Amino acid sequence: MTDTLPPAPPHDLLIAHLRAANEVGRAAMAAGHHPFGALLVGPDQRTVLMTQGNVDTVNHAESTLVRRAAEQYSPAFLWQCTLYTSVEPCCMCAGTAYWAHIGTVVFGMTERDLLAATLDHPENPTLDLPAADVFARGQKPVRLIGPVAEVRDEVLALQRAFWRERPRQ
Repeated sequence: MTDTLPPAPPHDLLIAHLRAANEVGRAAMAAGHHPFGALLVGPDQRTVLMTQGNVDTVNHAESTLVRRAAEQYSPAFLWQCTLYTSVEPCCMCAGTAYWAHIGTVVFGMTERDLLAATLDHPENPTLDLPAADVFARGQKPVRLIGPVAEVRDEVLALQRAFWRERPRQ
């Protein structure tokens, strides 16, 4: 059903793309949204095809980006692409990536780290359901890479700065 996955991204590009995803999250935060960012990188592992910041509690950066990508690219092409996201995709975003046929997903820090940073904020009711568990239930071998130690603290710092100041309603 699936094509072979391309080689894993080189580590230096992986770090650079994760930092870029975190900057997309920073831009989303500056626009008044939650600080999550995602980007889709093409099969050459260098070309950024699209970026997306968080929109709202339901339209996460990853799921919004993946839906746009699925409208623009074929499943065979997307299988060769990599989705980079600052924070581990929630079960909704992991499922959306799975159904869109994204072959590789890379994240900077875990959902559990996010829960520690948000301190059970009502705008971010984090589910304790790792993306690896979502992908493990599927019928195709999505490659999941993360958390990535070199960027974890950068992503965590942005999340803490946002959620610490965010009013609780």
